[in-house]
Amino acid sequence: MPLSEFRITRFQFARDRVIGDSQVRADDVNVAALELVGESGKIGLGFIQTLFHPLPDQTEIEAVFANEVWPGIEGQEAIALVHRVHRPRGGNQRAFSLPFHEALQVALWDLAAKEVGLPLHTLLGSRRDRVRAYASGLDFHLGDEAFCALFSHAASLRYTAFKIKVGHQDFKRDMRRLDLLKEVVPAGSHIMIDPNEAWNSKEALVKLTAIRDAGHALLWVEDPILRHDFEGLRTLRHAVNWTQINSGEYLDATGKRILMENFGTDLLNVHGQVTDVMRIGWLAAELGVPISLGNTFLEVGVHMAVALPEVEWLEYSFQNFDHLVEQPIEIKDGFAFAPNRPGHGLVLSEAARKDWSRPKRLDRSELGAAPTNPRLPYLA
Repeated sequence: MPLSEFRITRFQFARDRVIGDSQVRADDVNVAALELVGESGKIGLGFIQTLFHPLPDQTEIEAVFANEVWPGIEGQEAIALVHRVHRPRGGNQRAFSLPFHEALQVALWDLAAKEVGLPLHTLLGSRRDRVRAYASGLDFHLGDEAFCALFSHAASLRYTAFKIKVGHQDFKRDMRRLDLLKEVVPAGSHIMIDPNEAWNSKEALVKLTAIRDAGHALLWVEDPILRHDFEGLRTLRHAVNWTQINSGEYLDATGKRILMENFGTDLLNVHGQVTDVMRIGWLAAELGVPISLGNTFLEVGVHMAVALPEVEWLEYSFQNFDHLVEQPIEIKDGFAFAPNRPGHGLVLSEAARKDWSRPKRLDRSELGAAPTNPRLPYLA
């Protein structure tokens, strides 16, 4: 049924813990729910997120969406919009003034799947209902005690793979973190590291060699050097034959294609833009490049993960968003399970709309305590 209206609900709250990497730090959540309503009454849900600065007031978000996005989709069918191909020409190719891109794709796919009465992963062609999940700490700014508590808790939940943030100016700190991790997770666990482009190619080779020589086996190193250094990534791939290079996180679909054409990665890292992920995922399968699903808001990426044949892993980072929806994605015993509910299976919680919506931008001092995170009970 054609799209008839949209709703936006703005949220702003403190995080239950600081998250970040070698380049960034985030203490607060700044997000807005985008609901696209069809004439049938069915609703597609996506989330607009900014990491570093609060979103503007809700009225401003609505005005920008109404001006830049809504005229191009109003009255049209969601199932047609998700498959539409645009001409890449001139000034027509530009970002929205606010980060609507991913939220729009997710909401349209959610509504399209609901209109035909299918779970999103089924509409995308899945042959399975689960994918292995790895515990990712976003832990760069945590102290050692909090670092150990987080990964000890993840291990108690039967995760078998763990990713930590490295890239500190003092490499000894990176090595200490790997030593600490080894103490709190089971022997034989899969270990990944993520410097977030903190190194250059030669530096990466030296440090990865030191990590190996210290007895740490790595499943992969993620984004070790600059995203566009295709030659450096290709060279590093061949030099460190004891681990894998995981890259592509910061590149758009075109950049991901160029990365693979330049043989710059062993695994391609994708995120939450459903249409983009499926298109680049098909190319990755043709080229024989495995895919890892990085963090996606409320783990909606599980649908793409189980639909694409080259996906082995989905990232889970214990971010405190579950209270925003009626029923979050199930993660159990190291697996993420794709819901068997129509659409992507996430429905905005009316309790959250009542208790946590913040139509006006607040100063950080006004945010108060973070919501309780049931997936990290030791923080309660």
